[in-house]
Amino acid sequence: MPSCPMLAATRLLIVGCGDVGMRVLKLLQGRWPVLALTSNPERRAELRAAGARPLLGNLDEPASLGRLAGLADRVLHLAPPQPQGRDDLRTAALLQALARGRPPASLVYASTSGVYGDCGGARFDESRPVAPGTDRALRRVAAERRLRVFGAQFGSHISLLRVPGIYASDREGGHPRERLARGSPVLRREEDVYTNHIHADDLARACVAALFRGLPQRAVHVCDDSELRMGDYFDLAADLCGISRPPRVARAEAARLMSPMQLSFMSESRRLINTRLKTELRLKLRYPQPAQGLLA
Repeated sequence: MPSCPMLAATRLLIVGCGDVGMRVLKLLQGRWPVLALTSNPERRAELRAAGARPLLGNLDEPASLGRLAGLADRVLHLAPPQPQGRDDLRTAALLQALARGRPPASLVYASTSGVYGDCGGARFDESRPVAPGTDRALRRVAAERRLRVFGAQFGSHISLLRVPGIYASDREGGHPRERLARGSPVLRREEDVYTNHIHADDLARACVAALFRGLPQRAVHVCDDSELRMGDYFDLAADLCGISRPPRVARAEAARLMSPMQLSFMSESRRLINTRLKTELRLKLRYPQPAQGLLA
């Protein structure tokens, strides 16, 4: 965690305190006053035990967010958009609530590398224009734009963390062993795509670093140092787990075997450069390669 003289005075609000948010709470270990927005009353005891003060509110019900105004010095926004549409109405509701009081000094948003769409396997940094290819990515682009406008209007430092595939052995659905156990196929190498990855613990550390070190209105790739095709990633995981590698199929066959959601991930290829993560957020990755993180 970064050292900062303002630590004692900082009040943090986590919006969307799921797996990554809980890892952030573990990192902070009670050093900051933390509030966690939840729409589920049954999670209150869990959040208290992790060191957060739970606040009941629902991003899909803007009227329930009135208590958020002026409540926190810094905000970590980890909540995904609603499942349909091309705008992120949840981020709109959050920003509307925050605008009613003293704005936070910084706001960190966990976006997605999907905002770039298919890049044909190109290697690039954050200066590349976004080109979303799905409604799912369009919602994220809409959220990013709303956040930039909010930052410019209210003087909040906005950090947009563009996050690829998140994995961890203790994250639900976050380790490839589940997919490997199902025998799900991957594309043959000549049709395969490049994918990017980040261990959930490194993502949580990046979130904390960005709260203090993030430059205003700045996007940052939060990914490890690997450049793996998707099939090679699953082959690596299979070898580390001591189980069979997944079958390889042609794209035409994959279209018959897989859901549209699965196919969408196999239709975008890119290699993210993470220089800003290391130089601006000054984060030293614990798991720079999946070969290390998959065993953690």
